[in-house]
Amino acid sequence: MRPIDTLAADEARGVRYVLFDIDDTITEHGRLLRESYDALWALSAAGIAAIPVTGRPAGWCDMIARQWPVAGVVGENGAFALYMKDDRLDCLYHGSAPDPHTVRARLTELGQSAMKAFPGLRLAKDQPYRVFDVALDFAEEEPRYDLDFAMRVKAYCEERGAVAKVSSIHVNAWFGDYNKLSMAEFFLSSRLGYDPTIDVASVMYFGDSPNDEPMFGRFPLSCGVANVENYREVLQKPPKFITNRAFGYGFAEGIDVLLRLREKR
Repeated sequence: MRPIDTLAADEARGVRYVLFDIDDTITEHGRLLRESYDALWALSAAGIAAIPVTGRPAGWCDMIARQWPVAGVVGENGAFALYMKDDRLDCLYHGSAPDPHTVRARLTELGQSAMKAFPGLRLAKDQPYRVFDVALDFAEEEPRYDLDFAMRVKAYCEERGAVAKVSSIHVNAWFGDYNKLSMAEFFLSSRLGYDPTIDVASVMYFGDSPNDEPMFGRFPLSCGVANVENYREVLQKPPKFITNRAFGYGFAEGIDVLLRLREKR
């Protein structure tokens, strides 16, 4: 991982889209930082499309798409994207996302089974606002458990036929062949004119945890905020760059570097 200040001016000038995780990438201890939000407005002023790509639920994404200065938001680890069109909220679903009504019983059973197998594990408090997955909280609230605990929960869900990913706070599990990357590129292509065969260098991605790995591996301008170091041992595809600062302060640092380099001639 190279320091973010080694980003080249030519690379920065090619960026048209900034994609980013939410929890522990633009937040700190669950709070959206002023520095992060200011950075989003700075991207908007520069004409760069900002798009959160998150494991957070549909209910949160509804608010984000409506109220943040973003071009859209990919939610529940890639099941859908919400965006505003002609002042109305619209949605794209991933083609592999299951029918939410028929899959709900399987998700409920999986969550209940995992909580019995791992005492202390619990449903995330945002579970009532989810459509396509089950979020199991291991570190958002007390008691907090370590990465090894989360990885064992992930393996347990996978053994039962689910796709499972570990974020900095949740183990998310779902049934369907999709992830953050596939939905993000579908949204970019469908809505913003992105061509995945030639435009990969036009995307800069910021993240902090293992569920960002597909994005880190895909985009040459991927960047981890400093707390991504917590997962160095489990990341097979780490980000190409890393910020000096952690959490949303690191995100703001990275956006500042990006925008300053774009002005450099």
